[in-house]
Amino acid sequence: MLPYTVNFKVSARTLTGALNAHNKAAVDWGWQGLIAYGCHSLVVVIDSITAQTLQVLEKHKADVVKVKWARENYHHNIGSPYCLRLASADVNGKIIVWDVAAGVAQCEIQEHAKPIQDVQWLWNQDASRDLLLAIHPPNYIVLWNADTGTKLWKKSYADNILSFSFDPFDPSHLTLLTSEGIVFISDFSPSKPPSGPGKKVYISSPHSSPAHNKLATATELLWVLLLFSVAEFITLNDCLQLAYLPSKRNHMLVNQTVGVIANRSTGVRDTCFHVDGLFVLFCRTWNRWLYTTLHPDPVQELTYDLRSQCDAIRVTKTVRPFSMVCCPVNENAAALVVSDGRVMIWELKSAVCNRNMRNSSSGVSPLYSPVSFCGIPVGVLQNKLPDLSLDNMIGQSAIAGEEHPRGSILREVHLKFLLTGLLSGLPAPQFAIRMCPPLTTKNIKMYQPLLAVVTVCPGYHLTSGLLHKELSIHSCKGIEWTSLTSFLSFATSTPNNMGLVRNELQLVDLPTGFFAKRGLFSNFLYFRQYLAVVFKDKPLELWDVRTCTLLREMSKNFPAITALEWSPSHNLKSLRKKQLATREAMARQTVVSDTELSIVESSVISLLQEAESKSELSQNISAREHFVFTDNDGQVYHLTVEGNSVKDSARIPPDGSMGSITCIAWKGDTLVLGDMDGNLNFWDLKGRVSRGIPTHRSWVRKIRFAPGKGNQKLIAMYNDGAEVWDTKEVQMVSSLRSGRNVTFRILDVDWCTSDKVILASDDGCIRVLEMSMKSACFRMDEQELTEPVWCPYLLVPRASLALKAFLLHQPWNGQYSLDISHVDYPENEEIKNLLQEQLNSLSNEIKKLLLDPEFTLLQRCLLVSRLYGDESELHFWTVAAHYLHSLSQEKSASTTAPKEAAPQDKLSNPLDICYDVLCENAYFQKFQLERVNLQEVKRSTYDHTRKCTDQLLLLGQTDRAVQLLLETSADNQHYYCDSLKACLVTTVTSSGPSQSTIKLVATNMIANGKLAEGVQLLCLIDKAADACRYLQTYGEWNRAAWLAKVRLNPEECADVLKRWVDHLCSPQVNQKSKALLVLLSLGCFFSVAETLHSMRYFDRAALFVEACLKYGAFEVTEDTDILCKKLITAVYADYARSLKNLGFKQGAVLFASKAGAAGKDLLNELESSKEERIEE
Repeated sequence: MLPYTVNFKVSARTLTGALNAHNKAAVDWGWQGLIAYGCHSLVVVIDSITAQTLQVLEKHKADVVKVKWARENYHHNIGSPYCLRLASADVNGKIIVWDVAAGVAQCEIQEHAKPIQDVQWLWNQDASRDLLLAIHPPNYIVLWNADTGTKLWKKSYADNILSFSFDPFDPSHLTLLTSEGIVFISDFSPSKPPSGPGKKVYISSPHSSPAHNKLATATELLWVLLLFSVAEFITLNDCLQLAYLPSKRNHMLVNQTVGVIANRSTGVRDTCFHVDGLFVLFCRTWNRWLYTTLHPDPVQELTYDLRSQCDAIRVTKTVRPFSMVCCPVNENAAALVVSDGRVMIWELKSAVCNRNMRNSSSGVSPLYSPVSFCGIPVGVLQNKLPDLSLDNMIGQSAIAGEEHPRGSILREVHLKFLLTGLLSGLPAPQFAIRMCPPLTTKNIKMYQPLLAVVTVCPGYHLTSGLLHKELSIHSCKGIEWTSLTSFLSFATSTPNNMGLVRNELQLVDLPTGFFAKRGLFSNFLYFRQYLAVVFKDKPLELWDVRTCTLLREMSKNFPAITALEWSPSHNLKSLRKKQLATREAMARQTVVSDTELSIVESSVISLLQEAESKSELSQNISAREHFVFTDNDGQVYHLTVEGNSVKDSARIPPDGSMGSITCIAWKGDTLVLGDMDGNLNFWDLKGRVSRGIPTHRSWVRKIRFAPGKGNQKLIAMYNDGAEVWDTKEVQMVSSLRSGRNVTFRILDVDWCTSDKVILASDDGCIRVLEMSMKSACFRMDEQELTEPVWCPYLLVPRASLALKAFLLHQPWNGQYSLDISHVDYPENEEIKNLLQEQLNSLSNEIKKLLLDPEFTLLQRCLLVSRLYGDESELHFWTVAAHYLHSLSQEKSASTTAPKEAAPQDKLSNPLDICYDVLCENAYFQKFQLERVNLQEVKRSTYDHTRKCTDQLLLLGQTDRAVQLLLETSADNQHYYCDSLKACLVTTVTSSGPSQSTIKLVATNMIANGKLAEGVQLLCLIDKAADACRYLQTYGEWNRAAWLAKVRLNPEECADVLKRWVDHLCSPQVNQKSKALLVLLSLGCFFSVAETLHSMRYFDRAALFVEACLKYGAFEVTEDTDILCKKLITAVYADYARSLKNLGFKQGAVLFASKAGAAGKDLLNELESSKEERIEE
């Protein structure tokens, strides 16, 4: 017979509850798929899919105000593995950088003892991923090396800084939100602090500010969660938050009434708060109804249509939405953190509309699903996951208001919110805790480690840390478990006018939630047969728990009880033995033969043993039990209870060294008493000796023995902490005292298991600790979870990269598989089991996609980059898939359609505008013209008009620019200059000498510091290429790229962008990852492969070469044939070596054979090692 194993493990953990007001902005959703938020001085990490708590970080001594995940915008390998790195800051000015998987602090940073206002990781350069920018009050920004804790530089400003935001398109642009306005910094660099004070802009009413009009043009798609507080009023001049829009360059959201979070994709998610805690999704639409005198055609106007909203949560004075975050990878899910500790995860789902839905009279324009999935157009019948990400749910043309290409299949969709995850917090303190009865050999098959938290009686399963059941019974003051599935709770109502209260006692059945009302109780015995009810001004009552009847009420002269405890010993076993012997004797009298006797004996005994618990009630077996209590004088009374009789067995006079007794604990032959002065008295009942120990601490509030036979450990709770004692040796084992190192105060204690204690604290948390009571974080991979969690970051670096390679590419297999057991992987079985667990945790929809043979390599790369939350991979493969597919379409169209149709095809399915200058030139020009048109309509001041004029001149729209220049009023100080400028613009193309003069003037202006004016003059005479060179010479690389995209032909534009690539690859800039994206947009696929190989991105280089060969992207000629083959063989050889290091010998053999002579030595090495393993 196989031994029965207990299927639970209680690990050290922390259960969190309601949040502090300082935690309001301390939340972040990382690219790793995990959500981190602050709860008092703790940092809680949960899984966004299963809503399980994975880690609780405890090292801060003050409330956490900010948390920020490190970005994953770098190439991952053995030297730079996938890791869970998080920065948290508190109100005392301390910043801690965590290794979340291990639960250890890697670095601690302290500058001042004031609350950190904001922190953010630098992500824009390839040299270092350890740079952390922080705002230290009142007006300092400090750049730290988060790996060593070294301060790199420090800069102060005139106003108090509240927060900051980086421009995602230009990392040298930093914007500070101050108490007086907004400060724009244009020369941010990791190597040195900004040189000047920056450009300051004051905030005014959003209805009159030109900036408001500009912002209105930027928003495309909004996640909205609105919040208004009754007690908080915000004026229009109070700016709460600012954020750059990652979807469009030079656009920023300045929020004056709500909180904002902007994300990147087909649109922008603006996140705000409402009174009902309501997520609302708005989609931007274009209405062509604005007419002006300058435009013969109407100008597009922005409107926002309500598309979906979630169910509102109930908001009270104590329960309010605190903050929210949006998934940065897929952008189709958002998490709401509520002040009571709840975390609600809402996911946006799409469904194809039927005919009835289409005919609804909502008045909003329809939304259509995109024709492509993971960057590649797919058919209607092909496998795809439309809810994978937001850009796979809504097509870009649907959001931008463009017409769909002819011949495309339109599938209208509607959107809805679904609550996919809910994590409940503990109730607000004060509360008490009570652990269920301990594990024994009798209850091993049904045991669950449940902890009751006494307010509204929720029960928590300590193996998983999740809420098991919540019961609203009454204003509960305490409970006592009667069994593993039932408990008694007691409560007292508020006094009435006469000072009387109503006492209430309820017996609750946990599985059904049924309860019966009785009286009020204080303690009951270990056998759970009798119940002692202690009142404040009434005598003791004894109840029968089995029948819920009152056995006896003591007389009025019964002593007042200060502490009471039942003895764990009773005579039930002897009674059972006598009853069993009687039944056996009766059975023997009816048996004839010895054979029949043995059969009857065994059957009778087994039946009696199975029906023991039932027979106790039916036969009314009453065991004799004992309890002790103390009175106000400290005298100890020993009473015996049997049936309805209560006998006074002994009275022990008070100990002179003890004060008023407050609590008693009894186990075996040891009795322990605690008093109000902090003294503990240990009684050895067998040896009849006692020993008093003065702890020199405050009132002993509670003492309790640990479960387990022979386990004589005891925990004592004081006003200022707790202690664990060994009653055998009468020696303290461990101590915890509230103070400098322990910021919380203990409310209640109990034993979880024989070696772990439970502490309930005033910060609303419950801690399960080892007996040493040292607060420590745990390793995430050691936790027992109820649901499997997809998180490859928890694997060791080699295993995580091996899993990624296994998901990406399996050319050694004839059929794609998700079973790693059949792979020749030389790791130990434990690692292989962990890899298989990660594969099994994938959803069925993801598995179906990966097993689909028509799912292309580019689509797999994009899907795996989303699964891993790899920001660098996601951007690279998105751009690569777009331009490789565009290349294949151009090649196929060149044989079937005229060349004139190619530009229109590019406009029909362009790259998302969030990639800015990486988009196609025609689409980029079209977007810039639409932007200027709308800004022109919204202009309200001369400065705004002048900026529109300058932009129109750069875009080549001279006629409209002249009309704006002529609008300048005669009383304006710039009237004369604008009039002359209008004349100049009108006549510049008249003759060659005039152009030479203008070029000379432009050159002199640039040489004398008038760069913008000189560039504008060069653009007037169609010398935009020269203007781009001047801009690059003076370090304006982004402006040069922008000008090249809107004014130059493809060849000249490519020259400008290639010079930009050289600049990005220089050691001073070190932004090769961005340079790769620029090369992809230019179609320089061979240069991309070369750069990837030189950067030692062997895995990405090999997969990219494979994709390029499939799409015919390498133009092989006689001159380039040798170089191309040499590069391909070198890439394959290096990738084979990396696969060998990861343990994938089959893949290494395949790519080594593809590498030809470059992989010959490696192939021989692999084959020889294979033969050695076969011989062994």
